[in-house]
Amino acid sequence: MYRGIICHDHWKPYYQYGGSHALCNAHHLREIERAWEQDGQQWAKKVSELLIGMNNATHAAGGRLGTNESADYRKRYRDLLREAELECPPPDETRRKGRRGKTARSKSRNLLERLRDFEADVLRFMDEKIVPFSNNQAENDLRMTKVQQKISGCFRSMAGAKFFAASAVICPHVENKAFPHQKRCVFCSRENNRSS
Repeated sequence: MYRGIICHDHWKPYYQYGGSHALCNAHHLREIERAWEQDGQQWAKKVSELLIGMNNATHAAGGRLGTNESADYRKRYRDLLREAELECPPPDETRRKGRRGKTARSKSRNLLERLRDFEADVLRFMDEKIVPFSNNQAENDLRMTKVQQKISGCFRSMAGAKFFAASAVICPHVENKAFPHQKRCVFCSRENNRSS
């Protein structure tokens, strides 16, 4: 079983796998934007700006913040979430009429509780160099396989599946940085848009 760090969108079943978890902050930024624009939550804009600032600082530091800088950002993060508790309080449990389970919460409240309760997973990108701010690259890397699966339903041969897998791994490297001088990918003849 995989024991590394899994970066994901907080789908609960993912917590059954891996040793540690990191939550995708691109997903958080979309949810935060929704809380700000649709629910008028003022705290959301501040948290968004802080997360983006943390990401920029982490990149500037080479992928990992120093202990003091990380602690400073965590303090600011917790302070903002404490302020958010006042603007977006939990529902009043005393008004519940005999129903079991938790009282329904708004989307903004659920987001706030996730950001608070899973702080270590949200901010893991600051302290561990291998953890990305978001899982967008992983989702992009898998997208073509899912498109192929939806269009064809399957591969016609094992050789075709192996060729597709090899080109899915190699083509992005040709496009990004492994062979910047190469005009076309040797596997799929796709144009290298990043060549100079």
